[in-house]
Amino acid sequence: MSTAELTAREAARWALRAGLPLEDERHADVAATANHIHAVIATLRDLDFQEIAPATHAIAPEVADASL
Repeated sequence: MSTAELTAREAARWALRAGLPLEDERHADVAATANHIHAVIATLRDLDFQEIAPATHAIAPEVADASL
C-alpha cells in the first residue's frame, strides 16, 4: 500500500468514480479524512496481537421492569 497522501484532486476523482460527486469546497476535507483513516489503519496493522486471546462477548438477559 502506498504511503503517499491522497490529494484533494485525487479525492474528487475517486469520489466521482464511485458515483459520489463532491462539491469543490469538500475535496480537501474528504482527502484529509481519508488520509487520517489510512494512518489509523496503518497503525493498527503494525500492532502485534499474536499472544492476545480474542475477547469474549456475552449479551446480558433483559430484565422486565414491573414498576410501571
